[in-house]
Amino acid sequence: MLQEPALTELIRSALAEDIGDGDHSTLACIPADARGGARLKIKEDGILAGMEVAAVIFRILDKDSIFKPFKKDGDTMKAGEIAFEVEASTHTLLMGERLVLNCMQRMSGIATLTRSYVDVLKGYHTQLLDTRKTTPNFRLLEKEAVRIGGGVNHRMGLYDMVMLKDNHIDFAGGITAAVTKTVAYLQQHNLPLKIEVETRNLEDVKEVLSVGQIHRIMLDNFSPAQITEALALINGRYETEASGGINLNTLEAYAKTGVDYVSAGAVIHHAVSLDLSLKAI
Repeated sequence: MLQEPALTELIRSALAEDIGDGDHSTLACIPADARGGARLKIKEDGILAGMEVAAVIFRILDKDSIFKPFKKDGDTMKAGEIAFEVEASTHTLLMGERLVLNCMQRMSGIATLTRSYVDVLKGYHTQLLDTRKTTPNFRLLEKEAVRIGGGVNHRMGLYDMVMLKDNHIDFAGGITAAVTKTVAYLQQHNLPLKIEVETRNLEDVKEVLSVGQIHRIMLDNFSPAQITEALALINGRYETEASGGINLNTLEAYAKTGVDYVSAGAVIHHAVSLDLSLKAI
């Protein structure tokens, strides 16, 4: 997920946003050649995420920085533990501090919430998917945090999979028209993309089964009982995904149906950042 060019671009853009024409607080009182160390203190229990990101941030600011990890992404963390120490120019430590914390606190919150969902699914066939309900320009790290927490990344954007949702279907003139046009488009442009179709009721499911040529059926806002009926109709011919307002309280009921995937935007947009701090040593 964390491909270097995309991660580097994200970090450089975030640093430019924060530093602007200079970190004048640091420039005013710290000699340019000063070097020092800092450690990341964990102040809240959860799942740690963003260690790799932190290392890259410091390396971009100071290629001679020395990053000493004591834990890794995905580890359980406890208040009072130290995640890493870093030695670098003091200017680097001060300019990178807030970006490191913003990324790691947000990512750790998402990873922690994701892990709580994944724990409910233990022993079931169903896997947890994330969604495109992400913070603009921060999707890369939010989806990486889901992966660290044990979830499965769905499509990264509009470009790497076809998802025919309700609005596509309505604008296209129905499920059959939407699927038929999509198959022709993909063939014309030689695009090897999978097709997922959203269904809103059992009649929609029957229509998708009739037209075929797809890879996954989304069962949107179906109750667990309706999911069970839909799965009987689908009979394993296509992957299945339950979606729509599923939360920790209802998750297990959906898993019991045997649906392949459950998607939950809440693992990202309902996550609360965890408390971490970067302190000089």
